[in-house]
Amino acid sequence: MPLSQADILTALGTVQDPDLKKDLVTLNMIKDLEVSASKVSFTVMLTTPACPLKEKIRQDCVAAVKPLLGDTIKLDITMSSSVTSVRDNTPILPGVKNIIAIASGKGGVGKSTVTSNLAVALAQAGAKVGLIDADIYGPSIPVMFNCENEQPEVKVINGKNFIVPLEQYGVKLISIGFLTPTDSAVVWRGPMASAALKQFIGDALWGDLDYLLIDLPPGTSDIHLTLVQTVPVTGAVIVTTPQKVALADANKGLAMFRQPQINVPILGIVENMAYFTPEELPDHKYYIFGKDGGRNLAEKYNVPLLGQIPLVQGIRESGDSGLPAVLKAGITAAAFKDLAENLARQIAIRNAKFESTKRVEITV
Repeated sequence: MPLSQADILTALGTVQDPDLKKDLVTLNMIKDLEVSASKVSFTVMLTTPACPLKEKIRQDCVAAVKPLLGDTIKLDITMSSSVTSVRDNTPILPGVKNIIAIASGKGGVGKSTVTSNLAVALAQAGAKVGLIDADIYGPSIPVMFNCENEQPEVKVINGKNFIVPLEQYGVKLISIGFLTPTDSAVVWRGPMASAALKQFIGDALWGDLDYLLIDLPPGTSDIHLTLVQTVPVTGAVIVTTPQKVALADANKGLAMFRQPQINVPILGIVENMAYFTPEELPDHKYYIFGKDGGRNLAEKYNVPLLGQIPLVQGIRESGDSGLPAVLKAGITAAAFKDLAENLARQIAIRNAKFESTKRVEITV
């Protein structure tokens, strides 16, 4: 009796997505299934191009289907992806699937460095990525992307001006640093800074994006409230260093997103400067800021530890030169790529398990 599509689907029904804990058929991840006397082909539609388990899922599919084929039928599996989203139908940023807030309790923990490399790593994996530098008073994204002397275009559509984000290393960018002289200070009150963020979100031509990262200022401020009131935020990432003073402030940042009236899911913790490693001695680790502070914080709040990024001289040099470290070979590139995969994974899990995000309504 010849093989049928039902036979193949039954076999693939035994293959689970390791993160979502359901089989690929139930998750509707099997596409374009074709069965003939000489060939079986199908596409596995992953939840992100940055899926770290891509090869395991492919091997599990081969193991499930191969016994049905014998020696005469060829198996052709295509691994593709479509990033998931559970956003509600708000008119702002309709083409953006996931909005991710990157926050820290205090300055100096490397939040912007982490955000820059994370954005580039996601883009390298094949995702469509945008980045808003919402640190209005200390914009550093232009320097880190080597475009501090550039200015975005403005397009007029139906009589209204729209900002066209710059694009560098596959990432669309907007920062107040593009709109002000590099040697001048931005002296604004809170409402002016909030208005600038709203303009970056609502008056820019972002187009279709899988992930829009928002690099927030340190601490908790008007900018944070403006963000969650303007758009539905998929989740937040907290960046910290291992030392006690940074962890104390990271606690506050995490607690802000978890307040009942805000209720933004915490996607995980990034422990930056987790240890010092000389680039010529990559196996040597020196815990100059303490050990496992970020890991302990993640365990305390029962959230994932997304990554531990080493303190390496090359990261600072990359930030200063405008060529993110993830674009260079080495331990830091590997750490940021792992971080991107882990974040994409947690976003997919969050979208599978929780309801659509809503804009926060706070009356003060």
